[in-house]
Amino acid sequence: MAEDLLHSRRWALRGDPRTGVRTAVVWDALDAFVAERTAATGRLVLDVVDVGGGTGGFAVPLARLGHRVTVVDPSPDALAALQRRAGEAGVEVRAVQGDAAGLLDVVEAGSADLVLCHGVLEHVDEVRPAVEALVAVLRPGGTLSVLAAHRNAAVVARTVAGRFAEARHALTDPDGRWGPGDPLPRRFTEAGLLAVLGATGLEVGSVHGVRTLADLAPATDAEADPAEELVELELATSGLPEFRAVATQLHVLASRI
Repeated sequence: MAEDLLHSRRWALRGDPRTGVRTAVVWDALDAFVAERTAATGRLVLDVVDVGGGTGGFAVPLARLGHRVTVVDPSPDALAALQRRAGEAGVEVRAVQGDAAGLLDVVEAGSADLVLCHGVLEHVDEVRPAVEALVAVLRPGGTLSVLAAHRNAAVVARTVAGRFAEARHALTDPDGRWGPGDPLPRRFTEAGLLAVLGATGLEVGSVHGVRTLADLAPATDAEADPAEELVELELATSGLPEFRAVATQLHVLASRI
């Protein structure tokens, strides 16, 4: 456990190498928050709620670090897979069926040090009420981790694919969609995402680009050095505005005052 805490970049790469590389920036930020929060509170065990946490890609590693983790997800199949994954890892994760809109029906208000909301705001019916529910679950000083699809990346991707009309549509569409066939209900600009979070009283602590370069790189072998090198590139560029501007996703840590 201590080795995991000291080498977050290593445990971010334990699974499929492409997944590990694509999430390394998020894990790096979460690891720093966990260290800061435990130091500030004097509690080694934090309460974590993962909304839309699915099969436990983030929840199980956090539980392995000794934290109390609750996953709230609308899919019973995903929650069953989560429990199998947690069992295989030898940890306990509380699994609750629900969604962001009804979060306060299944999780006590003011009970979490950390709330994860990764890949969820793109799909909710109304963004502001969902964020308000997430904030309500946080303790004072607790942090919300948001990972959301970035509109700019869709514009670049459709252009590279030669879909110029779709790129133009994504650039001007209020929801950042490239057309009626777009499977994603919404994407965010950085300004738009920060405005939503700020409107609920959160104080933004950090903003990083995720999958800034990873989606452009060729597949790497799990044991190959290039995977580690790509992680270093992702970490080095994630906070730079000029690279973040074209990242596939935006990761924001914002705290409840």
